[in-house]
Amino acid sequence: MKTAKLIALAVVSLALILIVVQNTASVKARFLWFTGEVPAIVLLILTVAGGFIVGLVTAILVKNGGKS
Repeated sequence: MKTAKLIALAVVSLALILIVVQNTASVKARFLWFTGEVPAIVLLILTVAGGFIVGLVTAILVKNGGKS
């Protein structure tokens, strides 16, 4: 089971790296009242990091039963 998880993590990581490397063009991004030109690679990395943090916090809250 540990090997399967490691292989799945490697496959997902490789796919993420391929997606990020292929998307280097600048894109127009808007967030609330901010607007700007941002390289797609930066936007993808920020999105992945944000998703990771939300998932980590959710897992911690579920594990602790919502107790602080």
